[in-house]
Amino acid sequence: MPRTTPRRRAPVALALAGGGPLGAIYEIGALNALAESLDGLDLNAMDHYVGVSAGAFITAGLANGITPSQLSRMFIAGDSARVPLDPERFLMPAYRELLGRAWRAPALAAAGMATWVGSAGRRSWAESFAPLTRLLPTGLLDSRMIAGFLSQAFEAHGGTDDFRQLKSKLYLIATDLDTGHATAFGTEGNDHVPISQAIQASAAVPGLFAPVKIDGRWFVDGALKKTLHASVALHAGAELVICVNPLVPFDAARAADAGRPGSRHLIEGGLPTVLGQTFRTLIHSRMEVGMARYEREFPKADIVLFEPDHADADMFFTNVFSYASRQRLCEHAYQQTRQALLRRRAELEPQLGRHGITLRLDVLQDPNRRLKPAMATLRRGRHEGLAGTALDLQDTLDRLESQLRRHAVQHGTR
Repeated sequence: MPRTTPRRRAPVALALAGGGPLGAIYEIGALNALAESLDGLDLNAMDHYVGVSAGAFITAGLANGITPSQLSRMFIAGDSARVPLDPERFLMPAYRELLGRAWRAPALAAAGMATWVGSAGRRSWAESFAPLTRLLPTGLLDSRMIAGFLSQAFEAHGGTDDFRQLKSKLYLIATDLDTGHATAFGTEGNDHVPISQAIQASAAVPGLFAPVKIDGRWFVDGALKKTLHASVALHAGAELVICVNPLVPFDAARAADAGRPGSRHLIEGGLPTVLGQTFRTLIHSRMEVGMARYEREFPKADIVLFEPDHADADMFFTNVFSYASRQRLCEHAYQQTRQALLRRRAELEPQLGRHGITLRLDVLQDPNRRLKPAMATLRRGRHEGLAGTALDLQDTLDRLESQLRRHAVQHGTR
C-alpha cells in the first residue's frame, strides 16, 4: 500500500490583547483550558503569534516553548523552578526618570519667574509657569527590570531573545509615541530588536511606565492604536486566528439580576471603578469594529474570539496583587473558558474542524477537572530540595507533553 503524505495544514495564529496583570491572568487560565480541550492544536507551535501589551508577555513565552502550565507557575504562583518571579521587579520606581526631571526644576522655575516678572502683569501666573508641567514624569515605574526577567526566562527554558531564531513568527505591537503609528516588532526591518525589549515597549502603559527608546524612537503601549492587531497575522496568511481579549465592559445590571455579587451602580465604586469601566468600554468598542472589518477583508479566514462574560464580577473586581486572588482568578478563567467551549460547541466544531482541530468532550465534560496544581505549598514548605525536584519534574513533563502534542499535530490527518 503506497505511503500517503499528510496534507499540509493551513497556517494558524494566536492573537492576545492587553489588559495589564488582570489580562495576563485571564489569558493564562484561558490558554490552559484551550491547550487541554482542543485536540490537534499545539499552542507552542502556532505559525504566527500576535501580542499586545500583557498579551506580548504570553505570546513571546509560548513562541519560546514555554507551555501554558509553565506560564501559570511562573506568573500566577511564582513557583517556577527555573526562573522564580519576584513581583518587586514589576514595581521598581523610575528613579532615572524622576531624578532627571527634578534636575531641570531650578532652570524651569527661574524661566517661569522671569517670564512672569517681564510681562508686567500681562501674563497670568499659571501661563508663565506652565513649562513646569515638563517636570511631571512620563512614567512612575521602570520597566527595564521586566525586560531583564523575560530575557532570563527565555534562556532558562532553552528559548531565545531573538525574533529571527524562533521557529514561528512572533509579532509584538507597540505604538510610536511621536507618530501615533503602530509598529509590529518581529516583522522584517523590526526583527533585530530583542524580544524582551519589544515586550517592554508594547507594555509601556502611559503614565505607569516610561516610554521605551528603541533605535532613536520612543514607544508606548501597543493597545493605543488597536485592541488585538489580529490583522497582522491575517495579512501574513493565517487562515485560523484564535483571539483572546481579557477586558470587557462590566454589565452590572445583568450581574445583579443573575444574583452575582457587586453593586448594580458602578458609580458607588468611586473614580477607579468609573475609569476602569470607561477604559474597558472604549477598547472593547474598538475591538468590535476591528473584528467586523476582519470578517469583511478576510472572508475565507476563521476568526475565533474568547473573552469573559460581561456579567463576570470576578473579572472586574479582583485584587490582582494578592497571590490567592491570582490563583483563584486563573482557575476561574480556566473554568469559564471550558464552559464557553461547550456552550459554543455547535459554532466552534465546524470552524475548528476545517483546520483539523476537534473538541475533547471527555475533558470538557469532566466536572472535577482543575488546573494543574502550582505546588506553591511545596516551595513554601520545609522540604526545599523536594520542592525544587518536584517542580523540575513538572517542567520536564510539561515539555514532554508539548513535544507529543506537536508530533501529533504534524503527523496527523490535518
